[in-house]
Amino acid sequence: MSKTIIVWLRNDLRIRDNETLSAAVNEADFVIPVYCFDPRHFDEGPYKLRKTGKFRSKFLIESLKDLRFSLKELGGNLVVTHGKPEQVIFALAKYHEVSAVYCQEEVCSEELKVDEQLERNLGTIGVPMNYFWGSTLFHFDDLPFEIDAIPNVFTQFKNKILKFCTVRAVHKTPERVHLPAEIDTGSIPELIDLGFEDDGENKGLKFKGGETEALLRMKHYFWESDELQFYKEKRNGLLGMDYSSKFSPYLALGSISPRLIYEEVKKYETQRVKNDSTYWLVFELLWRDYFRFISVKYGNDLFKSGGIKRLNKKKASNKGLFVKWQNGNTGIPFIDANMIELKESGFMSNRGRQNVASFLVKDLQVDWRMGAAHFESLLIDYDPCSNYANWNYIAGIGNDPRENRYFNVLRQASIYDPEGIYTKYWLPELKALPSSRIHQPFSLSKAEQSYLKVNLGKNYPYPCIDLNQWQAYNRTNRKQ
Repeated sequence: MSKTIIVWLRNDLRIRDNETLSAAVNEADFVIPVYCFDPRHFDEGPYKLRKTGKFRSKFLIESLKDLRFSLKELGGNLVVTHGKPEQVIFALAKYHEVSAVYCQEEVCSEELKVDEQLERNLGTIGVPMNYFWGSTLFHFDDLPFEIDAIPNVFTQFKNKILKFCTVRAVHKTPERVHLPAEIDTGSIPELIDLGFEDDGENKGLKFKGGETEALLRMKHYFWESDELQFYKEKRNGLLGMDYSSKFSPYLALGSISPRLIYEEVKKYETQRVKNDSTYWLVFELLWRDYFRFISVKYGNDLFKSGGIKRLNKKKASNKGLFVKWQNGNTGIPFIDANMIELKESGFMSNRGRQNVASFLVKDLQVDWRMGAAHFESLLIDYDPCSNYANWNYIAGIGNDPRENRYFNVLRQASIYDPEGIYTKYWLPELKALPSSRIHQPFSLSKAEQSYLKVNLGKNYPYPCIDLNQWQAYNRTNRKQ
């Protein structure tokens, strides 16, 4: 009797270094790769924000089209379904009398709840679920400590990992995928089917989803532009594709594995150069690992107001200030430029994310969870572990060894956008302001104030939201 296995694909949308897919191909006569559009991913979450916005939806659709093409090249196909996975995957398993369902292991509460229900449903027909760990650089089973003993300081984690662990080799790409005959593969929806309009071009970075694009990006960044050797020096840039690797959207959906990137870094170090920048890229992959393992350690605390420190730090949910922050109308040009970039492109630099998050939580005193939900909705590279752990970090309820870390956004702007080039790109209405003034909203000349009043009127609240003169200008003495 032939053996059939369902491979339920979620955040591992690739054929290379995909242990789940490789294992199924090696062990079964027929493999059914499935992606399920879960309607809950597109519903409104907290604060009336759609959990998956337009930009990530578009990137997901592109990724699935690319994955379907790759599977067809191997003789298979991608089955696309719509509905709750605990019902849809169960129905497929029952209809095709499968031997097992294989999937990559997830760690956050919403995903685990679905997994548990699907397991229960499959149990009624005697079909097991097999999980594979495939989202991190270092394998969960290779950690040199129990999960409850993972250090709460990243440096301690990193030092021990690098001393005692090695990165596993990438898994072999399947040569063939045999799909059962006469199976309905379904259709991949377009943006309009998910309730979005495609507005066409934007002023931001142009990401296209899929494993093919991920591999092309790695080839360009490492070998064609040779930018990897400057990663450490340029990673805090604000404009352009090559100030950093831009792997994060592909890692978030699993269109490329961190092990494959690591393997290519090692090849680059052998053939081109090994320096602080090549190390630093691996260092950033380690941060990503760390946040995922911390998510396993602390579970649902990651999403609560007190964070993983379980502190009583609940902030006011000031809807008015939050909306100004969302829409880039705070009156602080550097903050507004970053928020408009996010709103119009679905992306923002790491430096920008740290500043806008700190500003929302520390200066505007708004509940950090509102900011995290906004990022979840808009970011192309959203990943629950990285997103919520980073917001924990900024809010002072996470893995930051420094207490009450604060980003002085005016000083940060003067360091990372000294000429105001980035700020003026996203706020062209400020282009007539001299660079020396653009990051000093409390020291404008009368002529500059007059210019702003005439040209902007009430459309832009520059020089500042009041908030008792931003509570805040005296914080220029705080260094960060």
